[in-house]
Amino acid sequence: MKNGKVVTIEDRIPKLKAARQRKANRRFILYISIFFLLILLVVYLQSPLSKVGKIKINGNHYVTNSAILKSGGLSKETSFWNINTKELEKKIIAANLQISDVTIERKLPNVLSIEVNEFSRVAYLKEKDTFYPILENGKVIHQLSSKQIPVNAPILIDLKEEKLEELASELKKLPQSLIQRISEINHAPSETVSYDLIIFMNDGFEVRTSIRDFSKNMKKYPSIVSEIEPGKKGIIHINVSSYFEAFETEEAAKVESEG
Repeated sequence: MKNGKVVTIEDRIPKLKAARQRKANRRFILYISIFFLLILLVVYLQSPLSKVGKIKINGNHYVTNSAILKSGGLSKETSFWNINTKELEKKIIAANLQISDVTIERKLPNVLSIEVNEFSRVAYLKEKDTFYPILENGKVIHQLSSKQIPVNAPILIDLKEEKLEELASELKKLPQSLIQRISEINHAPSETVSYDLIIFMNDGFEVRTSIRDFSKNMKKYPSIVSEIEPGKKGIIHINVSSYFEAFETEEAAKVESEG
């Protein structure tokens, strides 16, 4: 038998006790940590930090912040962690026809960020003295209030509902600089002429064209106008071929009436 140190059970007992004590201490620290974490969680849930502290809304021009908050059922009493962002996005879009897309993000500690994309307004439909915005997708939304006026888009007169989407799609293809030159679009279909639109421009010209290929035809407008003698106004016909028809002067009209 080889010589070696013999460790008796009496020698091992203190070491075993110390190991058990360390293990018990670690277990106690774990339990205490969990207990305090639960206490902190309860305190947090009861504190204002668990609620939405700030709501940032960006990208909206036509739809007000209050309308977005109301349609989403949001307030500073809303629980920050109970918000289902995807469902909330769908809810806001469904309640606001002007809005095309919404992205919602949580930002610590308790900030809710809402990024909004809106459909552009390509025209305003006039019915009597009331104006209804026309969106780029052809949808007609709620009328403007008496304090609002149509801006940065033409006014549509006598346009039938079935033609709205087609014309809205064509208007969307035009650059904003050209859109702003259009004052009024009148729908005047006829079996005897090739055009069905009479357009009054902000620079004094009148354009006659059709809904079909409207954007393609109207993109010719700036170059046609640039070739017309300065100071002369009239009707610009733009269809298969384009030509200019000057307005009758007041003097010529007077001579004709006297004759």
